[in-house]
Amino acid sequence: MERRYLIGVDVGTQGTKASLYTRQGETVCQTFRETALHYGPAGEITQDPEELFGSVLATVRELTECSGVEKGRVEALGLDAQMAGILGVDETYRAVTPYDSWLDTRCEPYIAKMKELAGDEIVRKTGGQVTYAHGPKILWWKGEHPGLYQKIRKFVTLQSYLCARLCGLKGEEAYVDYTHLHFTGFADSAERRWDPGLMSCFGVDEDKLPRIAAPWERVGTLSRETAGRLGLAEGMPVAAGCGDSAASSLGAGILEKGMVYDVAGTASIFSLSTDRFVPDIPHRTILTARSAVDGLFIPLAYLGGGGLCIRWFKQLVGKSYEELEHMASGVAEEINDLYFIPHFAGRTCPNEPGIRGGFHGLSWNHEAGHLYRSILESIVLEYNLFFKILQELDPGIRPTGIYGVGGGTRCRLFNQLKADVLGLAYHRIQVEEAATWGSAVLAGRAVGMFDSLEAAGGSRKIVETYLPCEERHAAYTVKTKRYGELLRSLGGEGRQRA
Repeated sequence: MERRYLIGVDVGTQGTKASLYTRQGETVCQTFRETALHYGPAGEITQDPEELFGSVLATVRELTECSGVEKGRVEALGLDAQMAGILGVDETYRAVTPYDSWLDTRCEPYIAKMKELAGDEIVRKTGGQVTYAHGPKILWWKGEHPGLYQKIRKFVTLQSYLCARLCGLKGEEAYVDYTHLHFTGFADSAERRWDPGLMSCFGVDEDKLPRIAAPWERVGTLSRETAGRLGLAEGMPVAAGCGDSAASSLGAGILEKGMVYDVAGTASIFSLSTDRFVPDIPHRTILTARSAVDGLFIPLAYLGGGGLCIRWFKQLVGKSYEELEHMASGVAEEINDLYFIPHFAGRTCPNEPGIRGGFHGLSWNHEAGHLYRSILESIVLEYNLFFKILQELDPGIRPTGIYGVGGGTRCRLFNQLKADVLGLAYHRIQVEEAATWGSAVLAGRAVGMFDSLEAAGGSRKIVETYLPCEERHAAYTVKTKRYGELLRSLGGEGRQRA
């Protein structure tokens, strides 16, 4: 039987990755191209939509050239991208604004306005906290650039823009897939529709907002021009795609309720899948996002620089990760009162910018191994606070285990700490690029290669499992409570409960 292939593309903040896969998830070829962030005054951080589109063209073209696979054997393409930013397009789906990055803070006054007028209602309807995302950014363009706002046919997400450019769609065909709804500020996520009350409250015309699509919907096919530039067949289907975190969880096989998902990367992301939509109004911490799997939600929270803290200490002491793990594993295992605060740029979930990083409880007896162990512990203690909120919001949930991806999972001590602190088995998953594989799965679903997204879940491979120690779990339950108290003492708003 002739082998068939899928392409998955992941457009991140610092660069674009593209991967060619077999339907079994085997990686044939991967490519990467860096992209630039553009910094301006007063918190302005943007990206050039044309450069981003060019990075997609370049990485996919390199795939077709390096793989040697005949273009007619590639069935479809799926694409994911960074989620909280937005851009405006005209009738031809060309950008009339830069890509307003999730890092751009110019919309901060409109965040305050949205919280004041309808903060709880936004969380209740969208599932997301009011932050530097679509809603405040749309209001910023409307308030600060009214002339340009009038020229905008639709506000779209980055992945929607890039897929539309590949297919030659028009502005009236604009869409947003439902994994982005918690970032919109104006959606009813549970019903997958725009909310009339929220749009009316902030004077946003629904005509400026795109239709809501399923991530595996076939939104178009490659135009002749684009196909030629990519080295692919004209008319090849393109899936709607989704946000990068949704693609990552799909690619890692988070396909049913009760699965704890850990992304041990630059940002440390923690989620617990559920079939219930339960917004976090009490704590203002959890983002209740939709999974690409219809009917499944992936409530999540994250530390903006968890992995960066680990890298910072490595560079500070001039040791390798392996040496640091050996040192941390060699210190006394008793759980002590040394704490690390990993929020070097302020706490993200919940939004408490006044909290900053540091060590607490240092003594003359502490060595580098103790300090490194406390850094790893701090990330997991923060996870435990998220975990307790998720269990409070959804008491009926029964976690089946932790499934981890990312560079941090190479640290055995880190994995064991997560098992001990959370009291769950920790499974390290082997998947090179979870996001690009997730996007490829959506492409396969769009053309009928997979009967369902769940049907592709067999590609997940557990390579290591770490079992929790009940004694250490009990001790870490006490330490988690003390860690929460320490955070509140540092000036937090006190919404987080230990």
